[in-house]
Amino acid sequence: MDISVVIPLLNEEESLQELHDWIAKVMQSNRYLYEIIFIDDGSTDTSWNVIEELSSKNSSVKGIRFQRNYGKSQALDAGFNLTKGRVVITMDADLQDSPDEIPELYNMIIDDNYDLVSGWKKKRYDSVFAKNIPSKLFNAAARKTSGIKLNDFNCGLKAYKSDVVKAVKVSGEMHRYIPVLAKNEGFNKIGEKVVQHQARKYGETKFGMNRFINGFLDLITISFLSKFGKRPMHFFGLWGTLMFLFGFFSAFYIGANKLYKLSQGLKTILVTNNPWFYIALTTMILGTLLFLAGFLAEIIIKSNPQEKHYSIKEKLNF
Repeated sequence: MDISVVIPLLNEEESLQELHDWIAKVMQSNRYLYEIIFIDDGSTDTSWNVIEELSSKNSSVKGIRFQRNYGKSQALDAGFNLTKGRVVITMDADLQDSPDEIPELYNMIIDDNYDLVSGWKKKRYDSVFAKNIPSKLFNAAARKTSGIKLNDFNCGLKAYKSDVVKAVKVSGEMHRYIPVLAKNEGFNKIGEKVVQHQARKYGETKFGMNRFINGFLDLITISFLSKFGKRPMHFFGLWGTLMFLFGFFSAFYIGANKLYKLSQGLKTILVTNNPWFYIALTTMILGTLLFLAGFLAEIIIKSNPQEKHYSIKEKLNF
């Protein structure tokens, strides 16, 4: 199979038929063997009924229905696990991503041998203050932190080699950082393509300003995980050891200084009246706790298997 199109959605009943027809037209005109995987992330409208109808008419349409709303990352992860195409395309279901971009994205993966190609919505039709400015700030921070020179980490229109989507595990709200996850797995040839962005035709956006706050928090998380996710002891153990040693030598100095003064017959104060005593004691305790945290994290990583973080209610055409 040439292409798998993975489409997570939440309450997009009005756009699904049009999106399907558009994708099918592009695929047929280019003679691609394809599948379209719709992942219904707990919709409360008739989105699943539309997917059932589409799948009954077109065997290339497949559906996954979640038990409840788990989030876009979980929807993508479920879709990635079931893809069969050489190239995997992801796009949103709101018709703001153009399926006409698929052939060029496909060629960049197959002919130019990119591992991943991310879309760049250079000209946007979103609100300037609600999305454009926060998005630019977010992308600048993501570039600086990850070292990946992409202009639009948030763009849902991306293309991947099949090996990439099978290697990465997308959880939490990490869908924004799939390029970073791919890089961490050794897929370093990451490209970017300017893509057409369209104004939303139906309904309202499912994302608010809180997604940018969450995005920055996730950026900190993934930055930490990319460096220490497989070896937390290198972070917690290092800082724990340094803090413990600082406290230990501070306490040693306080004790040695008191003994010296006593041997010289000099007047001294109680150790517990010295504020440095409490600083030393606190840093020793914190250092020990950090060291133990790193030790326990290592045990958890090595003993806890990867668990599925979503529940699938129903599948179609798999």
